[in-house]
Amino acid sequence: MRAADTLRFATRAATGNPLRTALMVLAMAIGVAAVVVLTALGDGARRYVVGEFGSLGSNLVIVLPGRSETGGINPGSFVTSTPRDLTVEDAQALLRSPLVTRIAPLAVGNSEISAGGRLREVMVLGTSADFTAVRELELAAGRFLPREDLRRATNIAVIGATIQRELFGNERAVGRLVRIGDRRFRVIGVMAAAGQGLGMNTDEQVIIPVGAALAMFDTNSLFRILVEARSRGALEAAKTDIAEIIRSRHAGEEDVTLLTQDAVLNTFDRILGTLTLAVAGIAAISLAVAGILVMNVMLVSVTQRTAEIGLLKALGAEARAIRNAFLMEASLLSLGGGLAGLAVGHGGAALLRLLYPALPAWPPDWAVAAGLGTALVTGIVFGVQPARRAARLDPVQALAKR
Repeated sequence: MRAADTLRFATRAATGNPLRTALMVLAMAIGVAAVVVLTALGDGARRYVVGEFGSLGSNLVIVLPGRSETGGINPGSFVTSTPRDLTVEDAQALLRSPLVTRIAPLAVGNSEISAGGRLREVMVLGTSADFTAVRELELAAGRFLPREDLRRATNIAVIGATIQRELFGNERAVGRLVRIGDRRFRVIGVMAAAGQGLGMNTDEQVIIPVGAALAMFDTNSLFRILVEARSRGALEAAKTDIAEIIRSRHAGEEDVTLLTQDAVLNTFDRILGTLTLAVAGIAAISLAVAGILVMNVMLVSVTQRTAEIGLLKALGAEARAIRNAFLMEASLLSLGGGLAGLAVGHGGAALLRLLYPALPAWPPDWAVAAGLGTALVTGIVFGVQPARRAARLDPVQALAKR
């Protein structure tokens, strides 16, 4: 049999029983679609988290109160224990290091903001004048917080883009008064739309001086201190300086956790990358199940087409040609199922992006190639046994259907 004859024989056999073919294609398609969708979800989560921390700014060291209970950098590092308060004096002291260029103390809380009869709940962020430089944020209107004593509770505020739209609509917000909690603040600036960062939506924040925030929430404790090192090469040395300064201020105790942007990025990239591979492996199991289905259906097909195989052998077809014809049929079914699965998987990933616009749920190229390749290889591997059985049939007995 020529190659064209083999392809024609396999195609006719595949299309001769539409229900059987549809079931095998469906089984393969489900496996490939699962690989594509789950890897899109896992890789999208990885890129989302990496993007969140990547937007924080370069040369950044995050100082958290308390020590993490586990060693190294991991997600548990953000949950610290035995905290000792971090204060604005601690933050100011960090500027003594020649490797530190800027600091931005953070005090965070929730409150109500109202203006012109409109009211909503907001996150209030107390910080300093260097916050925009450390976070690489921009203003849309007005100016940011002035440089002043960190303990000074000036009643001025910078609002996010969403707050501006919801409270003032198209009217100018700079210069207007708003009520935050039980205090009145004058709006001096509006942040440019920036979206999420460090788990906070800047567009829905109200930024006030850190002294005003501490007074409003009746506390002396800071949520975090963002520290900008002089350069990326100075990050480790800056961490040493920061730890030493805090230790000297806290009676010799190492009671803070220091995180660098690179360490956090690498950690989440590694963890979520492994998670993506794990879910892809779990999804690939369904391809193995589909392969078993292909083998079973092909074995039944050999039994049903025994007379046809006997006739081909009686006409001079070699065993190799019969084997190749059945392998070709299994390959066509696997390829068809794989392509259908890719279409369904891309549709599922598009649906995820539609439901969760912030999640970049694009299937990675390696997952698409691996899903299609695994489907093809699985179909061929599980098609070998039926093909060998068909090739070994005796023509006389096959024609007699025995």
